[in-house]
Amino acid sequence: MTSTPLSFAVRKSVVRTLCLLFALAVVPYSGAHGQISLTSAVDLALRNSERIKIAESDVDHARFALAQTKDVYIPNLIGSSSGLGYGYGFPLGPPTLFNISSGSLVFSYSQRDYVRAAAAGVQAANLALRDVRQSVTEDVVNTYLDLARTEQQRGAVVEERGFAERLQQIVKDRLDAGQDTAMEYTRARRTGVQLHLQTMQLDDDIATYRDHLERLLGLSGTVVHAIPDSIPPLVVDSGSQSTPIAATDTPGVQAAFVSMHQKYEQAFGDARYLWRPQVTFGAQYSKESFYNNGYLAYYPYVTGENPVTGRGAGSLAAQSAAFAVNVTIPIFDQSRRDRARETMTEAVHSLHDARNIRDQELEGRLRLQHSTAELAARAELAALDRDLAQEQLEAILVETKSPGTGPLLTPKDEQNARIGERQRFVELLDAQYRLRQAEVNLLRQTNRLEDWLRDSFSSTVTAVP
Repeated sequence: MTSTPLSFAVRKSVVRTLCLLFALAVVPYSGAHGQISLTSAVDLALRNSERIKIAESDVDHARFALAQTKDVYIPNLIGSSSGLGYGYGFPLGPPTLFNISSGSLVFSYSQRDYVRAAAAGVQAANLALRDVRQSVTEDVVNTYLDLARTEQQRGAVVEERGFAERLQQIVKDRLDAGQDTAMEYTRARRTGVQLHLQTMQLDDDIATYRDHLERLLGLSGTVVHAIPDSIPPLVVDSGSQSTPIAATDTPGVQAAFVSMHQKYEQAFGDARYLWRPQVTFGAQYSKESFYNNGYLAYYPYVTGENPVTGRGAGSLAAQSAAFAVNVTIPIFDQSRRDRARETMTEAVHSLHDARNIRDQELEGRLRLQHSTAELAARAELAALDRDLAQEQLEAILVETKSPGTGPLLTPKDEQNARIGERQRFVELLDAQYRLRQAEVNLLRQTNRLEDWLRDSFSSTVTAVP
C-alpha cells in the first residue's frame, strides 16, 4: 500500500516537530549545556528569528493593503443621529432622529491598476520573506560551522599545549645537563606562550559564535555546543573559473523586480485618473425630527399642509430615502498630473535599482565561484600537509623506538613532531570549514540552500529505523 503525499507530509511534519522538541529538551534551563544538530538549529532560528517575524508582518500589511483596494467596491454602512440635540432659529439643515447612508465605488480605470499594484506588493512581500528566511538560514549555518570549527580547533590546541609543556621540560632538563642552549629553552617557552595565546583567542571566538548562535535560536543563557557529525556533506559543482554558473534569480532579486512592477502599476493608475469616468453608488435613509427645532416654522409645507386653507395630506416628510449612481469625469487636476509624473519616476528608478541588484548579485556569484575553487585547492593542500606531518611523526616514533643507522632522534624531536602534526591539523580544520562556508554561500547565491537542507533532513529521517 503506497502512502499519499499528504500522509508523507504529515509524517515529515511530525518528525520535524520531534526533532525540535529534542533540541529544546537538551537545553531545558538557563545556563544549561547542550548539543544541538545543524538541522535543529535551523528549525529553531526560523521559528524565533525577529527578522522573519518582521518580514511576516510586512506580508500581512501587504495583504491588508490589497484587501483595502478591493473593499472600495463593497458598499459601506454609516449610521448617525442628532435627535438628542436642539436647534433654535433658522435651521441649518434637515433635522433627523437618525440617518443611515451607504456608498461604494462601482467602476474606475485607476482602481484596477491600484488592485494590481497591491497584488504585486503581496507577491514582493512574500519573496522578501523567503529571502529573509534564506538569509537567516545562511547566518545560522555559517555560525554553526564557525562554532564547530573553533571547538574542534581548541581541542587540538589543548593537546598541542600538552606536547609543548613536555617539550619545555625536556629542553630544560637538557639545558641543565649542558646538552642544549638557552636559546632553545627560550624558543620552547615561546611555543608554549604562543599556544596559550591561541587558546585564549579560540575561547573568545567560541564565546562570540556561541552568543550569536544562541540569539539566533532564541536560547539566551544556554551554552550550546555544535555536533560536527550533524553537518551534512556539501558538494557544490563550482565549475571552471571561466564558466559562470547558470543565472537563477534569488528571492531578493525577484522581490526587487516585482516591487518595480508594483510601482509601474501604481503609476499607470495615477496616469489614468484624468478624462476617464468614475462611477459611484450612494444611498441614504433618514427619520426626521421636528420636535426639538423650529424647522416647521420656517418650512410649513414640509408637513404637507397648506398654511392658507389649513388642509393637506398630513405629515408627508417624517422619513425620507434616496439612492443614486453618480458618474464623474475628472477634466483638469494639476496635482494629480504631477503625482502621476512622480510615481512614474519612482517606477523608472525601481527598474534601474532592480537591474543593479541583479548585476551585483551575478558579480558576487562569479567572485564566490572563483574563491570556492581556490579554497578547495587550499583545503587539499592543507590535507596533504597534515598527512605529511602525520607520516613524519610516525617515522620519528618508529626511529625513537628502534634506532637505525640514521641520525639519533631524541624525545625532543618527538614532541616537536607532535606539535607540528597538531598545528597542521588545526590549519586543515580552518581550510575545510572555510571551504564549507564558501559552498554554503554559493548555495545561497544559486538559490539551492533550501534544497540542500531539505535533502539533508530527508536523508536523516530515512536513516532512522
